[in-house]
Order: sequence, then structure tokens, then C-alpha cells
Amino acid sequence: VVLVDAAQSAAHLAINVQDLGCDFLAFSGHKMYGPTGVGVLYGKYDILDSMPPWQGGGEMIDQVTFEKTTYAKPPARFEAGTPAIAEVIGLGAAIDWINKTGISAIHGYELEILKYAEEKLSQVSGLHILGNPKKRGALLSLTLDSAHPHDAAMILDEDYIAVRSGHHCAQPVMDRFHVPATLRASFAAYTEKWEIDRLVKGLERVDKIFG
Repeated sequence: VVLVDAAQSAAHLAINVQDLGCDFLAFSGHKMYGPTGVGVLYGKYDILDSMPPWQGGGEMIDQVTFEKTTYAKPPARFEAGTPAIAEVIGLGAAIDWINKTGISAIHGYELEILKYAEEKLSQVSGLHILGNPKKRGALLSLTLDSAHPHDAAMILDEDYIAVRSGHHCAQPVMDRFHVPATLRASFAAYTEKWEIDRLVKGLERVDKIFG
């Protein structure tokens, strides 16, 4: 049984579960420009139909007697109780926006921003962009010779520049590159080039403070 974690790709790339042939696929709402606390789980019907419910509550039963209980057909079997109504409406609106904008248009714009960021960041003294893949997602993992990623992130935060710092749930990758942690700058449909310019200036300030 194969489950695909599509949380990092659903907002950036076209996904077709039939082409993938996976048994399950999941992604989270907040990475789709939607609310937190909600997401999507796709599963093949025959597999879902063979599985027992994981929670009890309203809407997930078929018949209840003193002798036995039978469960509703999927997906209702796995949707016990009152759902996260507001969050689902918000996620639906976000997905509608993505579809209206076009996933290919979003991906193309992200690649444009990514290229601009690579060019600008490569000019920062002592900065290293980790990895050189043929295809890169809309983010860059960075290190500075002069500062630990946590210190750099704290200084950037003072300038209202949001980056992530740490091992990003990828400690084997940190071992592969022999670094304790990285800075991660992530880009999306709303990222603009002036924000990249501010990031560059912020990193130059970090280097000046710690260098």
C-alpha cells in the first residue's frame, strides 16, 4: 500500500492520482493558501471500504442495534461527528482560486521568482545555496559562513523578513551536507521581487553583524 505525502507539491504542481496510481494521497490546507487544521485525504474506494472506522460519532454508522452495528460506506465511515465546516469552506475557496489562476501559471511565476532569488542571493558574501538539482521547488536552503542559521533568522526577523531555520524535519539531509541547520527561504504566488531584494539586504546585515 502506497501513500503519497503531497503537502509540499499540491500548491505548486498538477497532481493526478489516477496517473500516479497511488493508494492514498494527502495534503494540508495551509500549504494551499487555505486555513490551518484541515486537509485532504484521497484513498482508493476498495481499500477504504475494507477498513474499519477510526472514530465513532454521528454520520459514520449505517444501523445500530443492541446486537450489532454496521457502518456507513466510505467516505462517511471516516467522517464522524461535526466536520470542520468553516475550514473546509476556506480550503474550497483556496482551491477555487488556485484553479482559476492556473497551477501552471503559479508554477511558472514561482520559477521566475526562484531564478531571480538565485541570481541575487549568489551575490551575498559567504552565502551558500545547498544543492544543485535539475529541478528545484520554489525554495532555497542557505547557509552563511559568518552566522548560525538561528542567529541569522533572528536578525532577519528584526527586519520583518520571514525565513525558517533549523533542520526542517530533514536531519539526514543536514548530515549529507555536513551542516547543523540551514536557513530556508520559501516563495509562492504572492512573493514579489522587492521582497527578495529585502532578503538580500537583510542577509548582508547579518554578515556585517557577525562577520
